[in-house]
Amino acid sequence: MAHYRRVGDVPPKRHTQHRDASGTLYYEELMGEEGFSSDASLLYHRSLPSAITDSRVWEAPEARTVPNHPLKPRHLRLHDLFPEAAHARTDVVTGRRLVLGNADVRLSYVAGTAPSPLYRNATGDEVVYVESGTATVETVFGALPAEQGDYVVLPASTTHRWVPTGDRPLRAYVIEASGHIAPPKRYLSRYGQFLESAPYCERDLHAPNAVVQHEGADVEVLVKHRTSAGLAGTRLTYAAHPFDVVGWDGCLYPYTFNIRDFEPLTGRVHQPPPVHQVFEGPNFVVCSFVPRKVDYHPLAIPVPYYHSNVDSDEVMVYVGGDYEARKGSGIAQGSLSLHPGGHPHGPQPGAYERGIGVEFFDELAVMVDTFRPLELGEAATACEDPSYAWSWSR
Repeated sequence: MAHYRRVGDVPPKRHTQHRDASGTLYYEELMGEEGFSSDASLLYHRSLPSAITDSRVWEAPEARTVPNHPLKPRHLRLHDLFPEAAHARTDVVTGRRLVLGNADVRLSYVAGTAPSPLYRNATGDEVVYVESGTATVETVFGALPAEQGDYVVLPASTTHRWVPTGDRPLRAYVIEASGHIAPPKRYLSRYGQFLESAPYCERDLHAPNAVVQHEGADVEVLVKHRTSAGLAGTRLTYAAHPFDVVGWDGCLYPYTFNIRDFEPLTGRVHQPPPVHQVFEGPNFVVCSFVPRKVDYHPLAIPVPYYHSNVDSDEVMVYVGGDYEARKGSGIAQGSLSLHPGGHPHGPQPGAYERGIGVEFFDELAVMVDTFRPLELGEAATACEDPSYAWSWSR
């Protein structure tokens, strides 16, 4: 992030003694990226953060995928995966169902009503988009309130848990990276400040402002991590509760950004998807399509032109509004469309012409473009609309 924050009780000088009122020494933990050469934070614990009493196998949610072969565009109805979410005891960690994935990114969907276990993803950063519902995300850095429209950004190895609040299930679209996720470099100065031309800025990012304290012994944490064979899960038992931090400071921490705070960039003619970008990760980008005034050239065609993005697979999740280019295809809130590289795609029949003269699009969607082909998870085959691929030929 490169934006410094300080929360709670920290010493005036790093890597020096820090004690409580009775003289007991706190334990300093550096949490940092890229081997001490990138963003980091220092956390001060009451107990040893490395003291474990047990380690056992955890069978993490299903991660196997199959190729999108034979190649075709697909429409997935994500809400079909959790039709009885209001009555199920599902949580946002163990209840995830893998929709799409490759070596760089995994896209999952979940509707949770129960608090999750403590969880740590050691394989990379996560961005969780809250489609509906509310939650408190308790983390080792402090608590984050999460609501509809929030992107919850969780750096790799951040110990946390999801606690749904209110009377509605928490519907969440989970983007898990094999590395780190950050704002696009073109939005930032060489020192890391958001530029005037960026569609959002520091004021739109909300980090924890107080630490969370929990007592306890022999506390389990579910850890997703890598092995030579791929991804694996371990159930670590800690001697003391990980939420014992009295203070921290640095430039690495979880935060939320709400899609409503993204300021759209428009032009006289149709603008390409990079103007909608919010984050970048290893070999993928995340974009937000939000309500906006559209192209104002007198001969403009506001809906997207047909395109062959030859290096990318395009994944769009429709989370609100009325998506003009997909009318007549069965797309609705909770739909996911996959348009793979190697297949030209664009508006449904009639949408190209209907868009002429339209001045405003009331649409809300989250897009992930990947630079390696995506494969299908078990959830994709469970909720597919088999007629979508032929919808341009009707």
